[in-house]
Amino acid sequence: MKMGAVSLITIFIVSCLATLAYASDPSPLQDFCVAVKDADAAVFVNGKVCKNPNMVVAEDFFLSGLNKPGNTSNPVGSRVTPANVNQIPGLNTLGISAVRIDYAPNGLNPPHTHPRATEILVVLEGTLYVGFVTSNPADPTLKNKLFTKYLYPGDVFVFPEGLIHFQFNVGKTNAVAFAALSSQNPGVITIANAVFGSDPTINTAVLTKAFQVEKNVIDYLQAQFWWNID
Repeated sequence: MKMGAVSLITIFIVSCLATLAYASDPSPLQDFCVAVKDADAAVFVNGKVCKNPNMVVAEDFFLSGLNKPGNTSNPVGSRVTPANVNQIPGLNTLGISAVRIDYAPNGLNPPHTHPRATEILVVLEGTLYVGFVTSNPADPTLKNKLFTKYLYPGDVFVFPEGLIHFQFNVGKTNAVAFAALSSQNPGVITIANAVFGSDPTINTAVLTKAFQVEKNVIDYLQAQFWWNID
């Protein structure tokens, strides 16, 4: 007997809800699960292997240095200093991390995404022009929508999980921001770096078709050094 359309829709909805239930970092099943360095782990897991709780010390939950400015002497004029599970092993399974971002005048944190986290950013110094772009709309005649805002010290802005976003220092002085992210390891995909700086490079025929430009434009972009700021 063939399954009815209503039953198929029901199964689809239940499957989607089940997927959403596991879409973010898992909740811890104990007080903490301090990460073991990858080189010391005998197996690969989704996250990091737990350290013996009897061997855990306060230093596993500690990181110093976020009071120090990052070096912004690079082509984009910004620097991200992370505080995630790779710097603080005690963050393992806790579903949170942080970053400090420094911007030189005209410094840019280029368009990028965090595939595993929502980001909430607060400006401490300077003036930032920030924004994010929505995913592709269901109606193909519509365009992706851009949300932007000028931020000043004390202002807060949220970048939804997985969406392309950026921050640009429009002031004449250095700017500083801190952000919290809803994952112990949010991941970063800088759009230009990923598209034009991959190794091996993406076939130029793919990129000329995608961007509707001549091959020499793609050749030029792939020949650039794409700088990672974190």
